[in-house]
Amino acid sequence: MLVGGALAASAAGLGTALTPALARSPQQGLPALAVGATRKVTIYAEALPGNLYGYGLAPGQATVPGPTLEMYEGDTLEVTLVNTTNQRLSIHPHGVDYSTESDGSPLHASFNNPGETRTYTWRSHEMTAAAGRRFMPGSAGYWHYHDHAMGTDHGTGGVARGLYGALTVRRRGDILPDKQFTVVFNDMQINNKVAPDTPMFEANLGQRVEWTAIGHGSLFHTFHLHAHRWADNRTGMLEGPADPSLVIDNKDLNPGSSFGFQVLAGEGVGPGAWMYHCHVQAHSDTGMAGLFLVRNADGSMPPGAQEAIDRFHGHAHDPAAAAAAQPHGHVHGG
Repeated sequence: MLVGGALAASAAGLGTALTPALARSPQQGLPALAVGATRKVTIYAEALPGNLYGYGLAPGQATVPGPTLEMYEGDTLEVTLVNTTNQRLSIHPHGVDYSTESDGSPLHASFNNPGETRTYTWRSHEMTAAAGRRFMPGSAGYWHYHDHAMGTDHGTGGVARGLYGALTVRRRGDILPDKQFTVVFNDMQINNKVAPDTPMFEANLGQRVEWTAIGHGSLFHTFHLHAHRWADNRTGMLEGPADPSLVIDNKDLNPGSSFGFQVLAGEGVGPGAWMYHCHVQAHSDTGMAGLFLVRNADGSMPPGAQEAIDRFHGHAHDPAAAAAAQPHGHVHGG
């Protein structure tokens, strides 16, 4: 299990048995562990400026989105949530197995009262053979976690104010990335920000980059990444010449949904400041856009990139601009 992002994670957030993996190449993968390993992580829920809330791996380190949590199929993750706020809140996962006590919802009285500490247990399982030459799926996938108790019994207030993060369940043998990015389309915001203040993600040419895209709120969105494409399957990579997965660069991202993929930064197109955004036009016009800066292989800034960044900061991302571009001056919601 990794916490907070593959090779870039702090060793303090890793199970000690995996700490040596920090020195390994991503293509080598992590050391093989016995299926059924249990890892523990402590998450702190904190109030943040701007009426936001976040999850963090240590006191004072809460962010929006929260840290990426990772585990292997067949393993268990024990998440101890420390609620440092004056609000009722919880942590609820998608894609993994849990009991009602770890559901993270008021339905099962599974939440943290203000100041309370509670442990949630998330399990995962591997693919299993079934009758008729079929297989029951395992837990591997790009999932997410979020609050399910603040504001309403569905956590609407907590999700709106930043209590969410990525949860990755890997299959043993998966290729690990050099960089990990989490993009959350939350109503009309990206990671609770609007352009030009949305995140600018950076990688060097040729680095393996893993994206996790998550949808929240009440609006329909699509996620588009300029100049890069991926296979529409579990990993974003084709498994052979006969793999029927479609290759795409745009995918629906609706409330509660998530997907992930890996790309090589700048593959086939070179370095530069590439855009990612919601492809619902009225949404991108009003600020649902950000930048993916692919630097040169040595980390230097490619020609024209800074100028593109400056142009992005000068774009008109506001409702009036979107209204002016619409027939009869009307902006249609998602």
